[in-house]
Amino acid sequence: MNKKSNLLFLILLICFTSCDKKRIFDEYKTVGKTWHKDSIVSFSFTQKDTLKAYNLFINLRNNNKYPYNNLFLIVALEQPNKQTIVDTLEYQMANAEGTLLGDGFTETKESKLFYKEKYQFKNSGTYNLNIQHAVRHSGKITGVENLEGILDVGFRIESIE
Repeated sequence: MNKKSNLLFLILLICFTSCDKKRIFDEYKTVGKTWHKDSIVSFSFTQKDTLKAYNLFINLRNNNKYPYNNLFLIVALEQPNKQTIVDTLEYQMANAEGTLLGDGFTETKESKLFYKEKYQFKNSGTYNLNIQHAVRHSGKITGVENLEGILDVGFRIESIE
């Protein structure tokens, strides 16, 4: 290998080995060609540590078919004691000019959206997280039946350093 190849290999190795030390849980689920308003994306995970605080994220992969500037989600976190915390969340998905926000060089963008910051799990055991979109057209009561442009929905837990 020449010097350039060695340097590139070293940079890639550092990126892949050091970039994700914070990850506790990280999973994606595909929603299909469209995300139906009644379709719930669910994640199940076991949490043992009740003393430490964590950052929780909703991760999304979307493309240029996503027609709105914002995204509304209903997120329900079911705890091991069967109590459920329900949040209605709004995220900005595009800037004022309509260009999608998020990371990525192609038409597919990945967005890491804060769900809960410095969250401390109160109980050890199995948690279930359910995510459903709640996008509506302006002035309409009924939700968008089939939401285009969302490809994958993810959930991530990171340790706080």
